[in-house]
Amino acid sequence: MMLKETEFKPMQEEQLSVELIQAQYAMKETRGQSNAKSLLILVNGIELAGKGEAVKQLREWVDPRYLRVKADAPHIFDHKKTFWQPYSRSIPAEGQILVMFGNWYTDLLSTASHVSNPLDSTLFDEYVENMRAYEQDLKNNNVDVIKIWFDLSWKSLQSRLNEMDPSEVHWHKLHGLDWRNKKQYDNLQRLRQRFTEDWIVIDCEDKISRDQQFAQHVLRKLKHLPEHQTKAKGKWKQAKIPEILVNPPQVEISEKDYKEELKKLTSKVSKALRFDDRNVVIVFEGMDAAGKGGAIKRIVKKLDPREYEIHTIAAPEKYELARPYLWRFWTKLQPEEKISIFDRSWYGRVLVERIEGFANDAEWQRAYNEINRFEKDLFDSRTLVIKFWLAISKDEQEIRFKSREETPHKYFKITAEDWRNRERWDDYLKAAADIFERTNTDYAPWHVIATDNKQFARLEVLKAILKQLNID
Repeated sequence: MMLKETEFKPMQEEQLSVELIQAQYAMKETRGQSNAKSLLILVNGIELAGKGEAVKQLREWVDPRYLRVKADAPHIFDHKKTFWQPYSRSIPAEGQILVMFGNWYTDLLSTASHVSNPLDSTLFDEYVENMRAYEQDLKNNNVDVIKIWFDLSWKSLQSRLNEMDPSEVHWHKLHGLDWRNKKQYDNLQRLRQRFTEDWIVIDCEDKISRDQQFAQHVLRKLKHLPEHQTKAKGKWKQAKIPEILVNPPQVEISEKDYKEELKKLTSKVSKALRFDDRNVVIVFEGMDAAGKGGAIKRIVKKLDPREYEIHTIAAPEKYELARPYLWRFWTKLQPEEKISIFDRSWYGRVLVERIEGFANDAEWQRAYNEINRFEKDLFDSRTLVIKFWLAISKDEQEIRFKSREETPHKYFKITAEDWRNRERWDDYLKAAADIFERTNTDYAPWHVIATDNKQFARLEVLKAILKQLNID
């Protein structure tokens, strides 16, 4: 079921425009505040119902400089692309309003109606549920979402088609279904009935009423500026710290054995990554100086630089802070990128941001589920996520820090911040324990490499990659 407007009272156009502009500027001024938000308007519906006309009228009633419109032709779902990837870069920042004519629901309807390979009802409902979860994550991260279906009866649709110039009819066919085909029309109406109940249906028989209803729904959303939730629900239950993090096992390996094994494994890993038909995302987290850079260097040793991308993640930029937390990672992962390696990652929210207080309790405690959904979306779109936590002892970290300070080509790797972070060692162990308990999944398991021996750790990383790629 979708929501139909039951009580609607038209407003004087001048009054409506004044209220829209006031609300538009009020939301714009929330940027960086405790009630900051953006507004994403998803527009779908029957062709010729007047979607474009309603948005055009809205633009005349608001300040058009601060109303963005994105219009894409429908995409048939690609098994190597998540449903949100074509749109992730466009997610609005705090204070912004974006109307999306083409969106993930447009793509879902187009894919479900595709004659050669239509979606069955179970898969359709699964997509809808995943989209709803994604939208909830957007809302939790201060992107308000409103979904409008512009409806039109079959009779009215045919009447409007009859009044059109033949060349315009052809243009409309290119961007959707054959709107002269009653069977396709009825199928579309059946499919949209399977959408979630948070959709608003506007009857578009009357054009004035249509434009007014659309604008008033937008106005209500603009005026809704609640304070962000900062307190988490319930009491946090701390996971038990694995013994391997407290006391990493001591291992030895000869230089000769290391070099022989490394040569064999680097060659094997490069071939496995190159010829696997999936995209691969490799994530490195762990204690400072645990060997992330050295492990990455060995992974890419026999790859062509054009085959991979390394993302070194630092504190988010100001423009990134104005968008959902995961936005800067959504936009870095593109389907055409075969191998992506992250030196630090989206786990920063439940590590440094949690520990240093950059994220409030509500933000970091809900992040585990957001991260799991993100990684599941990647997995479902044939992207393998390989996650490493590199652990060393606290004494070994001190030795490596001092070595960096005394080595000319490594001193840049050590900062006062690194030394300060050592004071939070136990806090990082607790955060790591929670990560393992809450984000170790079948589709994206954690590989914990705990040892003070750099060489052994590098070999273990390469072996784990091969194992997750199902290479003997």
